[in-house]
Formats: sequence, C-alpha cells, structure tokens
Amino acid sequence: MDISVVIPLLNEKDSLNELHDWIANVMQSNHFSYEIIFIDDGSTDGSWETIEMLSQKNNAVKGIRFFKNYGKSQALHAGFLETKGDVVITMDADLQDNPEEIPELYKMITDKGYDLVSGWKKKRYDSVISKNIPSKLFNWAARKTSGVKLNDFNCGLKAYNKEVVKNINVYGEMHRYIPVLAKNEGFSNIGEKVVQHQARKYGKTKFGMERFINGFLDLISIWFLSKFGKRPMHFFGALGALMFFIGFCFAIYLGIDKLFINPTGRLITQRPQFYIALVTMIIGTQFFVAGFLGEIILRNKDDKERYKIDKKMNL
Repeated sequence: MDISVVIPLLNEKDSLNELHDWIANVMQSNHFSYEIIFIDDGSTDGSWETIEMLSQKNNAVKGIRFFKNYGKSQALHAGFLETKGDVVITMDADLQDNPEEIPELYKMITDKGYDLVSGWKKKRYDSVISKNIPSKLFNWAARKTSGVKLNDFNCGLKAYNKEVVKNINVYGEMHRYIPVLAKNEGFSNIGEKVVQHQARKYGKTKFGMERFINGFLDLISIWFLSKFGKRPMHFFGALGALMFFIGFCFAIYLGIDKLFINPTGRLITQRPQFYIALVTMIIGTQFFVAGFLGEIILRNKDDKERYKIDKKMNL
C-alpha cells in the first residue's frame, strides 16, 4: 500500500464527507493505493455514524472509536499502530489542511529520502493575537530547545516514512513534538514544506490559549526526557552530589573555624553558614535519592494502557 492517511478528530461531523471526497479524489487521480484511518476521540455529534457510512461507500475508510476523549496524541498513537502504507500522512479533520499537498509530501519521502516532512503554514488565517504571535514564540522556543530546525511544529499535516511511526511513542500531549521524538529515535532526516492553510469552514477550534502554556511545559518535559529519560541518575545524582558537596564544604569550614581559629566565638548554630550547610546537604541527599528511585522505576515500569477503544471498523 502506498499511503495511509491518519486523521484524529473530535466533533467534526460536518466536515467529514467533504474531507473524505477530497482525499479520495486526490488518491484516485494520482493512482495511489491508500487507506484513510479516522480516529474518533470521543465525539458526541454523530461523527462516528458518519465514518460508518463512509466506510460502506469506500472500503479504504477505516475507523477507531475511543470510549471518551483521550487527546490527539493518544489518537495518533492508535492510528499509527494500524497503518499499512509505506508513507503515513497525518492531517486534521477540520478542512484547514489541504489534501492536494499529499502527492508532493509522498514524493519527498519516497524520492528524496526524508524520514519525516512537516508542513509549514507560512500564511495563516488564524487570529494574529490569540494564535499567530503565540505560535511564533512557541516555535522559536521549540527550535532552540530541541535543535530541530522547523518553522511550524504544530502543523497537523505531516508525512512519515512507515518506519518512523512504528518506532516512536506518542504519549501525553507530545503530538506537537513528533519531529523531536523522531530525531531522538535516530530519524534525523527531517524536512519541511510550505503548505496551504485554509480558514475553518465548519464548527470551532478545540484548542485555546492554554495549548501554548501546555506546549511550553511539554517542551521542557521532552527536553529533559530526551537527555536524561533513560538515565535520571545522571541528572539528579549529579545535582545532588553537587549540593551535598557545597554543604559539606560549609560544614568543614565551620568545624575548622570553631575548633582551631575562633573557639570562643559564636555558637555554630547561631551562624548562617550552619543553616546553609544543613539545607544544601539535605537537598543534595533528596536529589540523589530521587535519581536512585527514578532508576528503579525505569527498570521496573510496565507500559499501561493509555486509552480504551470502543469500536474498530475495517481493521
């Protein structure tokens, strides 16, 4: 199979028929063998019923329905597990991503050898204050922190070599950082393509300003996990040892001063250096124990089910 199109959605009933017909026309006109996997992330507007009707009309349409809303990352993870295409395309269901971009994205993976190609919505039709400016700040911070030189991390339109989606673990709210996750797994040939952004035609956005706050917090998490996720003792242990060493030096200084330099001076407990030594040694010990516990947890963790699937269709 040439292409798997993975589409997570939440309450996008009005756009599904039009999106399906658009994708199907692009695939047929380019003679691609394909599948469309819709992941219904707990919709309450009849989206699943629409997907069922589309599957009856087109055998290439497949569906996964969650029991409730688990988030876009979980939906992508479930979709990636089911893909069979050599190239995997992800896009949003709100008609803001243009399916006409798919053939060129496909060629960039198959002909130019990219592991991943991310769309860049260079010209946007969103609110400047609530989306454009925060998005630019977010992308700048993501570039600086991750080292992945992309202009638009949050664009839903992306293309992947099938090996990428089978070897990355999209969890939490990390769908924004799939290129970073791919890079951390060794897929470093990451490209970017300017894509057409279209104004939302139906419904309203499911994301508010809080997504940028969560995005920055997730960015800190993924930076830490990429560097120390497999070796927490290297971070917490080193920090703990440094703090303990500082406190120990203060303690040695106080002891020498009291015993040999100024035996008749103030009590040690009346000197601020005593409390600096005490606090830093305690904090250092706590950091060291945190690193030790992190290593134990890492070696004994079991992967837990992150979402529950209600129904599958054609899978």
